[in-house]
Amino acid sequence: MEKTPLIEVTGLRKFFPIRKGLLRRTVGNVRAVDGVSFSIAAGETLGLVGESGCGKSTVGRTVLRLIEPSAGSIKINGTDITTANKQEMRTLRRQMQIVFQDPFSSLNPRLKAGEIVGEPLKVHGVGNKKERDARVAQLFQRVGLRPAQMNNYPHQFSGGQRQRVSIARALALDPGFIVADEPVSALDVSIQAQVINLLMDLQREMGLSYLFISHNLAVVEHISHRVAVMYLGRIVEYADKAALFAKPLHPYTEALLAAVPLPDPALKRTKHRVEGDVPSPINPPSGCHFHPRCPYAEARCKTEAPALRDVGMGRQVACHLR
Repeated sequence: MEKTPLIEVTGLRKFFPIRKGLLRRTVGNVRAVDGVSFSIAAGETLGLVGESGCGKSTVGRTVLRLIEPSAGSIKINGTDITTANKQEMRTLRRQMQIVFQDPFSSLNPRLKAGEIVGEPLKVHGVGNKKERDARVAQLFQRVGLRPAQMNNYPHQFSGGQRQRVSIARALALDPGFIVADEPVSALDVSIQAQVINLLMDLQREMGLSYLFISHNLAVVEHISHRVAVMYLGRIVEYADKAALFAKPLHPYTEALLAAVPLPDPALKRTKHRVEGDVPSPINPPSGCHFHPRCPYAEARCKTEAPALRDVGMGRQVACHLR
């Protein structure tokens, strides 16, 4: 039986206008997100992967309405938040939070760690100061920090500890949904494992849903239940984790997996590796955006954009050859 979606995103688009001249007229658009759809059930992690510049982080911020969408709908627990006003969004924001990539720049250097974690509680009027302090101490312990460290400033923590502070802040209001935007990419490998395991433990205990954004396929394979592969603003493959890593269907997914280093130097890759760079989202290629770099491209790939279609077993792929 399929789980009821906590998050439903349909036809999400985000275009950034390009303005030139003295009158700042719009002469074009950066098509950062171009018709993205997905759903996330309660207690589930959807991994969103792709090369840098494909629009992953923009999707995460737009889903939370930190950036206003150009089109599409975003539903949380069945409520469409794309039309919500500021007051309604203030209430809804208790249900959804974000953990940013760089914990140093996302934490206010002028505030103590305890004040940073307690700020959401203060903004939303939760409890008195004594109750908030007790809640913050509890959160510090839950993410592996000592309550005594509440009086430290961000620069007094290591990178991994700062990210734990960020996670504690995200948990302060008991959200159901968290966008984790490259949360471990700035950390050492050993610390990455600790933070990932912490996120998974929190998910089991609290029933959290994650949109986990990363370019590290090994991390995505470890934490995700399903994976969406994104290329130049569009999702090109959407599948269960095990199925996607065992047999990728889209040439881009195949190329991403082929680029992952093998632990044994004696082993050789048999799959094609992707060549070249991601095209500009200002003027993306016609038809299938991936066709200039695809080793299997045919004539219609250059003119006809493939739709993301169901190919059975809960898998979706946007490719004419599948």
